[in-house]
Amino acid sequence: MTLRAVAQAIGCSASSVQRWKDAVEAGGAEALKAKPHPGAKPKLSDRQKRQLVKILKRGPRQAGYPTDLWTCSRVAEVIEEHFGVTYHVNYIPDVLRGLGWSLQKPEQRARERDEAAIARWRSREWPRIKKEARKAS
Repeated sequence: MTLRAVAQAIGCSASSVQRWKDAVEAGGAEALKAKPHPGAKPKLSDRQKRQLVKILKRGPRQAGYPTDLWTCSRVAEVIEEHFGVTYHVNYIPDVLRGLGWSLQKPEQRARERDEAAIARWRSREWPRIKKEARKAS
């Protein structure tokens, strides 16, 4: 088959078919295998990542912060302090995701919250309201 016929049959350009043909002639079928793009090397080693997880699990107070809330800037500070590696604050969510962590916001609850009253309402009032709504529709 001609280069154009092959290109048309598989839906690509003739120049791609020529490039693949040249690669096979130069290096065999092995030359057609996908080559991963290397990208930047990770700044933290696997060992350092495991250490970071341990530090994060101990909590922000243990790391010297006044509240129990990890923020991206705090995590970046801890990484720089312990490992001498700097990350931009906007990249910290990617680092955390790579560790299997997810970003979460702490629940905000009123100080006067009455858990017993809430449980009573859920067990008595809510079922009654649902039952009445079904009857009405």
